[in-house]
Amino acid sequence: MGTYLPAEVRGNDEIGRLAGVSAEWILERTGVVERHVAASGEAASDLAAAAVLAACEAAGIPPDLLDVVVAATSTPDELGPATACRVQALTGAVNAVALDVSAACSGWLFGAKVAHDWLSTTPGIRYAAVVGVEAYSKFVDPSHRGTAVLFADGAAAAVLGPVPGDGGFHGFRLRSDGRGAHHVLIPGGGSRIPAGTRSLADGLHHIHMDGRAVRDFIIEVFPRMVEETLAEHGLDLKDIDAFITHQPNPLLLRTVAAGTGIPPERLHITGHLTGNIGAASAPFALADAAARGLLPDRARLLVCVLGAGLTWGSALLTWTGAPALRAPAS
Repeated sequence: MGTYLPAEVRGNDEIGRLAGVSAEWILERTGVVERHVAASGEAASDLAAAAVLAACEAAGIPPDLLDVVVAATSTPDELGPATACRVQALTGAVNAVALDVSAACSGWLFGAKVAHDWLSTTPGIRYAAVVGVEAYSKFVDPSHRGTAVLFADGAAAAVLGPVPGDGGFHGFRLRSDGRGAHHVLIPGGGSRIPAGTRSLADGLHHIHMDGRAVRDFIIEVFPRMVEETLAEHGLDLKDIDAFITHQPNPLLLRTVAAGTGIPPERLHITGHLTGNIGAASAPFALADAAARGLLPDRARLLVCVLGAGLTWGSALLTWTGAPALRAPAS
């Protein structure tokens, strides 16, 4: 595992002034204390490349041994080419196939499924890097309190490769419901509403979110996802050593997890120090737990993600003691 957070940190006082709310208002409603913001010259691929290089260093392999690079992001460098191609060039992963996965905040787990199956079914390849990355600050209206207080920037990557016995990922369950695609989106800049003076004037290049609809989606889907995943594998909550989840809102996450019966000490929260970093949220929490020594070898983890689209998914992960490194901020 490898992670990267940009050097600039913005606390609730600064964010609140621009959004017209107090620092206490933000903390009481989200649990977020601070978030990291990319520099003006930093794009998603720059953040992702730093995380991938850190993950390769942790794995003890040079980037040119990677066979696949999958980037999961909602904030690509450009509409095309794939941001993963930029990451490939920046990291020197010259022998890899590079592609993007677009599943919003669920993207890293969707990408892990792609890489897992690619590795499992393609003879002769051994390693894949899967990175979740967002540069949300480029797409947030700082005066809109519903989004500005939550969304931030960061990247987290994993190197997937052979593991002994029954270790690693198994039991992927991925779902989507496009009828809710309008609840969270960046309306402008695509083929439906191309970028132009009108789209800019209307703020359509910013993140638009129906906060109530997203909250209701999380409250409904998260408990069901946990229950169905455990039932499918004949497991109980007590059989899971750690719950690694997307971090949309730390306060909401704690509340929903408690209502699901998840012991608070088994839910690893990082969103209070990062905000919502989208596709990077779940892998960042996983890497942070690993770096802190909270995941013993053979620990059974349940990874859960939710995102725009609407998308959601889960997977069981038997931990094999992989190290994690944090790339220094530039």
